[in-house]
Amino acid sequence: MQPAIGVIGGSGLYQIDSLVNATEHHVPTPFGLPSDVIVGGELAGRKIYFVPRHGSGHRILPHELPHRANIWALRSLGVRWIICVTAVGSLQERYHPRHIVLPDQFFDRTSQIHTFFGGGIVAHVTFADPISSGLRHLLQQVASELEMPVHDGGTYVNMDGPQFSTRAESETNRRLGFDIIGMTNLAEAKLAREAEIALATVAMVTDFDCWKTDEAPVTSDAVVAHLRANAETAKRLVAEAVPRIPLEPDWPEHRALDTAFVTARELWPAETRERLRPILSRFL
Repeated sequence: MQPAIGVIGGSGLYQIDSLVNATEHHVPTPFGLPSDVIVGGELAGRKIYFVPRHGSGHRILPHELPHRANIWALRSLGVRWIICVTAVGSLQERYHPRHIVLPDQFFDRTSQIHTFFGGGIVAHVTFADPISSGLRHLLQQVASELEMPVHDGGTYVNMDGPQFSTRAESETNRRLGFDIIGMTNLAEAKLAREAEIALATVAMVTDFDCWKTDEAPVTSDAVVAHLRANAETAKRLVAEAVPRIPLEPDWPEHRALDTAFVTARELWPAETRERLRPILSRFL
């Protein structure tokens, strides 16, 4: 199976128009159904699989997202790289609406746990550097060539939601030096690392959260125009980046499980091995 590229679309990005030979994939998983039908196709001669994070029509709240199903399904289809497009609020003056931030770090303010493991198999992946540096640098280079307003690096703080921040929360996150805030992407990064997928995030700024007192607090209505513009920018960026992604999955993220397992292989329960077959295939 040719290694494929996954794209997870965020708020405003619900499809990729330039896919050719498009096919729909209904992928049941041990963790339930993905957010929506996964659309496969070709872009610049590469196999692409696209899933809209919140479902078509934006029907799924952040805390309801089937992250494990989404990543398991993409891995079962042969995906070894994922570009995540996500809407974020800015916590710093230099990041304006319609800017792109390519974060290299996360800070977790959620109450959620995201892992494929358990059920008799214990694994702890290294997550000091949660974003694939190779994929992030590639995206930065393409965005710069396209003269997009891009910022390389930064910390994405992940909150629960679905409500937006209070001013006290926003100001605290800002003073701690965090750069952008969102509700969804950290889980994808954690699960992609466990699935040995190289992941990078294209964070599209829609607002200044609510710390900037000379701006109106963020509302869903206020960000719609920015979402539409950001979606078109993201499509251009993805289309130009895809042909530059390597053909062979030989980056460090693609061997993340080499040093992760604590449970001896002979003790892995058969049921858990089977449930995680797309992820564990090279160990079975």
